[in-house]
Amino acid sequence: MYMITIVQTQAYRVTGDRKYIDRAAREMVMYLDELQCPNGLFYHAPDVPFYWGRGNGWMAAGMAELLSSLPEDSEYRPRILHGYRTMMKSLKKYQSSNGLWHQLLDHPDCWLETSGSAMFTFAFIKGVKNGWLDAKEYAPAARKAWMAMVKYIDENDNVKSVCEGTNKKNDKQYYYDRPRRTGDFHAQGPYLWCVVALMEK
Repeated sequence: MYMITIVQTQAYRVTGDRKYIDRAAREMVMYLDELQCPNGLFYHAPDVPFYWGRGNGWMAAGMAELLSSLPEDSEYRPRILHGYRTMMKSLKKYQSSNGLWHQLLDHPDCWLETSGSAMFTFAFIKGVKNGWLDAKEYAPAARKAWMAMVKYIDENDNVKSVCEGTNKKNDKQYYYDRPRRTGDFHAQGPYLWCVVALMEK
């Protein structure tokens, strides 16, 4: 839902034709209705009941990006905003004391992962700046996450502790054992999204 959203949103921004943003919004509502769990999070797949960090990150970033351009009078906006806020509430709950999120979000013994963490931070920042989230509650969480993220950048400006590309597997240990990469674009990009979001007024 990030990939579909970003293409359709950009098409809307360039052309002003609402058919593009409406198409993305309809698709997002379908995903929310079919796949979002009651706590707002998403399993890696319907047959894989694990809250994988980056998988949830794509949804968080996708909703934040879509809401940034979706017209206020869109019939889809209330449903997407509800799904977004429900997800953000759970993400705040599962944020570690370090400030980042775990590879499996609800498993505090699983390792801290940066790509999903950066996507969640981006969604928090966008929510606070756009008034979708209560600033008193979420701004400190966003700041805590950003300050933790910075510590995972090495001397070559590469982000550490990035889960490599991961297909689904109904095996918890599989997610614990995924290799951790440095400089993987799955995190390099989301770090930059956060920078841009922080600089926007």
